[in-house]
Amino acid sequence: MDWLDRMNAAIDYIENNLAGEIDYRQVAQAACCPNYHFQRMFAFLSEVTLSDYIRRRRLTLAAFELQQSNKSVIEIASIYGYTSHASFTRAFRELHGIAPTSARKSGVNLKAYPRMSFHISIKGRTEMNYRIEKNPGFLAAGFRNCVNTDHAHNSIPKIWQEARRNGMGDKLLGLMDESSEKAPNGILGILSGGDWGENDTFFYYLAVPYEGEAPADMEKLTFPESQWVVFEAENPADLISAWKCLYTDWVPTSDYALADLPAVECFYPPGHDPQNELWVPIMAKGK
Repeated sequence: MDWLDRMNAAIDYIENNLAGEIDYRQVAQAACCPNYHFQRMFAFLSEVTLSDYIRRRRLTLAAFELQQSNKSVIEIASIYGYTSHASFTRAFRELHGIAPTSARKSGVNLKAYPRMSFHISIKGRTEMNYRIEKNPGFLAAGFRNCVNTDHAHNSIPKIWQEARRNGMGDKLLGLMDESSEKAPNGILGILSGGDWGENDTFFYYLAVPYEGEAPADMEKLTFPESQWVVFEAENPADLISAWKCLYTDWVPTSDYALADLPAVECFYPPGHDPQNELWVPIMAKGK
């Protein structure tokens, strides 16, 4: 299974470099997954962020070393990527509930997080309704927000609620050209960045397609010509299911790979069918 091989190769790289420096770009490269997606794909598949998985594994191995070796605490801290005794002690206590020096005592309780591996789980036949669109490219303007990956499902709806309260939503509607035939043509939630999974955050733009110069309080985004896979969603909550379907079902079984471009959640005006869509840039495998 090509997809499984790639994801497990990423885990192999991580495990081989826990005691040393981990290049997050090489992790994503091993998985053949672009920056715009790797962080979120890993979180959807594993239900933990990449940086948190690495932190848990390093602190698991650090606890083993504290119990089984005579190395000093600061030496073990340095091996597993901590630059100071204080930062290591804080992280160790947060995970294990005790200080590193206490881990050497007999009978103490510690936590161990095992190595992760990816497998295909056969759950029965599940339909996936999608379509492929070729888009000539478009420009957008919008407001940028920094979102924590772990809390995205809760924080993104709050961003939209705040936009309705503070007038940002009305400003976006004022910019939108509803007569445009370019797609996607609605209020857009654009997911960008992620720093290859090294950070636990990404950027989420509240935006609209817009050809002119962006207002002073907004940023301009440029989308080149590309192919997109599009999933329909009856309501905003269904977008979460669409994301999960994309990463866990569609990508592993399709003849496409994710392109290194931001993905777009599109919210159409009332009466539009469908009401919402997820647009994700793709490319043929091997390109």
